[in-house]
Amino acid sequence: EVQLVESGGGLVQPGGSLTLNCTPSGITVHELAIGWFRQAPGKNREAVSCIATSQGAPYYEDSVRGRFTISRDIAENTVYLQMDRLKFEDTAVYYCAALKASLCTANAAMYDIWGQGTQVPVST
Repeated sequence: EVQLVESGGGLVQPGGSLTLNCTPSGITVHELAIGWFRQAPGKNREAVSCIATSQGAPYYEDSVRGRFTISRDIAENTVYLQMDRLKFEDTAVYYCAALKASLCTANAAMYDIWGQGTQVPVST
């Protein structure tokens, strides 16, 4: 059974940085498109970023482009989401999701494997 394990969440101050990790078990990251999604209280889940095996550039949601960086380490079998210059509005539960495909998508319905979620509260 393929599972995704997330780590790296936690309280961070505005302007700070945090790195989220997503490690699949039972499969390697180079076989997957990995997406990061988030859900803030009272809001719908939204796509943040995704990366896949294709040569295309990763996807970033407009509000995080230039502040967040997604990357993949094949040796560590992990996908990272580096989040810099965090804002109050970045507060959410962050989820990684996987899809066996060579292209990534911002459509959450396409992903069939989800992590448990990790809290990222941005607060003073």
